[in-house]
Amino acid sequence: DVKLTQSGGGSVQAGGSLRLSCAVSGFNVVDLEMAWFRQATAHECEKIAHIHVLRVQYYRHFEDGRFSIFRDKGKNTLDLQMDHLTPNDTAAYYCAANGGFPRDCSAPDNGHWGQGTLVTVSS
Repeated sequence: DVKLTQSGGGSVQAGGSLRLSCAVSGFNVVDLEMAWFRQATAHECEKIAHIHVLRVQYYRHFEDGRFSIFRDKGKNTLDLQMDHLTPNDTAAYYCAANGGFPRDCSAPDNGHWGQGTLVTVSS
């Protein structure tokens, strides 16, 4: 069975860092497009970055170097390192394989998704 299990997240003060991890079973992370998304309250789902084959892409608003996506073939995991966090980064974060561009991260039409993890950044 395909399963994406997220860990990490939680609460942090502004300026701090967090690392999210997504453990994958049922397929190899190098075989599909792997991505991180987030969704803040009353906002649409945003795609942060994806990694596919050897290509990494960061999407609009996430190109400032604060977010870094990592893939570990041996562990079959996908990580998201987040630095210099601000209260505007408070959201539910999701990992996904072939996730596309859904409007609602919690109700996607495509792909395989993690369960989501809440990140809260306080000022």
